[in-house]
Amino acid sequence: MPDATADAAAGASADAEPDDSGHAALVIRSLVKRFGEKAAVDGIDLTVPTGSFYGLVGPNGAGKTTTLSMVTGLLRPDSGRIWIHGLDVWQHPLEAKRLVGVLSDGVRLFDRLTGEQLITYSGLLSGMTRETVAERAADLLRLLDLESAAGTLVVDYSAGMTKKIALACALVHAPRLLVLDEPFESVDPVSSANIRDILTGYASSGGTVIVSSHSMDLVERMCDNVAVVAAGRVLAAGTIDEVRGDSTLEDRFVELVGGRHHAEGPEWLRLS
Repeated sequence: MPDATADAAAGASADAEPDDSGHAALVIRSLVKRFGEKAAVDGIDLTVPTGSFYGLVGPNGAGKTTTLSMVTGLLRPDSGRIWIHGLDVWQHPLEAKRLVGVLSDGVRLFDRLTGEQLITYSGLLSGMTRETVAERAADLLRLLDLESAAGTLVVDYSAGMTKKIALACALVHAPRLLVLDEPFESVDPVSSANIRDILTGYASSGGTVIVSSHSMDLVERMCDNVAVVAAGRVLAAGTIDEVRGDSTLEDRFVELVGGRHHAEGPEWLRLS
């Protein structure tokens, strides 16, 4: 990708990723994060191939967001290691972060900026020239159908518009790895289709997308690889076909995670 710092790996030869990772965009080994007595992430191992569209699915509290926060350098792990294109995230945090674009669910933006200003700010923080940022901001505002809101303060955006401007900020520096936590939540169907097209083109050109989502249908349609996470551990990982087997991804997910109750509900909910 144009502005990614592929050359940053030169200073990280001593931290080469595991031999079995091949040409992986992301490698996670023995990752652990505890909050008090609770292990939010409990020894996760994961390898995400370069150029893949990778889904991360799991119930609420499974450890997905905590894992992605450690992957993107927002949260320090208690133990374990993470490599992004061969760079150890916590030994070379600045170099590794330059390779990543992040859309974090629930993280507040600088919403007293306009949409155009927010994209510009994100691009300049990445070391891009003002001319390049202006050109890319215009492209992203057009692609995400935000041109008419470019001069509007982000605080006045709808939930779906806020999600789209956050995605634009994640994309503006053309990262090699894109980490998206619930990217389609609150986004209308037309915008969702446009975003899928953008992300599919990005992945087909060599970028790697990791999507955390509760929507099994979306993951099954968009992703070529998936990992099912529960209680801070990976229950299954591989291609979509390998993980779902002869059933749907949703049925396989329920089978792995458990907790489904086959009941008609209480008597007072039966109205006839």
